[in-house]
Amino acid sequence: MSAIAAEKFFAKNNALPTMPEVASRLLRSFDDDNISLGAIADLIGKDSTLSAKVLRLANSARYSPSHQIDKLSDAASALGMETLRNLTLAACLSGAFPVVRGLDRATFWRHSMATANYARILSQMLRLDADTAYLAGLMLRTGQLMMAMAEPELVADVEAHAAEPGSRFSLEVHRFDCSHADVTASLAAHWHFPDSMIEAFKDATTPMEIRPFSLMAAVLHLAEVLADAAEHHDKPSQALLVAVPELVEHLHLDLAYLEAKITAAGDVASDVELLLH
Repeated sequence: MSAIAAEKFFAKNNALPTMPEVASRLLRSFDDDNISLGAIADLIGKDSTLSAKVLRLANSARYSPSHQIDKLSDAASALGMETLRNLTLAACLSGAFPVVRGLDRATFWRHSMATANYARILSQMLRLDADTAYLAGLMLRTGQLMMAMAEPELVADVEAHAAEPGSRFSLEVHRFDCSHADVTASLAAHWHFPDSMIEAFKDATTPMEIRPFSLMAAVLHLAEVLADAAEHHDKPSQALLVAVPELVEHLHLDLAYLEAKITAAGDVASDVELLLH
């Protein structure tokens, strides 16, 4: 039912954003153990707008370079493979979608970057692939952009009522018969993402109800709750215990350790303005 409901947001042929070529090739590079930093820098260099964004990010206070970075090869060396690829994917995806009514663009992408970084932290704790978790976290709410293109007032209404961390999922299901994660699963399928990631999006709305249990879906749901908590200035562990206590218990999550990792990471979405300009 939710998959059928999600597909209606793709009824207009012109509604589907184009998957950026660089992002598509970066996604394929996840499975290539022989890919080099230089090859990724060369790939980014083929897109001048993207190159400028990545250089701005590399020079930001978050990465505090010891000197001004003017070349992609220097950015690659300074940031390392994982960070370079993640920042490039964030720049690609944030540029692929138009500005839509019903959602504040800066707030939306700040939340998406936070979700991505929390998914990466959780994946490291739970021994999942961190690169895949970051990209999935970054993409998790992109389905909501598709929803907002079609139903901006209803999406704005969801956001106005989503005061509790994690409540967006159920509010959307009540109004649309599907959640943003379901629509993201459809988008990922249209973009020919790996089946495992599509399934994780499908299962992320209610991970405790899915059999077999999907660890990646659980990580995505937890990461969104944490991003909501950060946006509302709620204590991370408390937000998880209120929103998804069964999931916390099922995974035997060490909340004190998680909270320490989140604190150490600082403001994980501080660079969002650099991405959007």
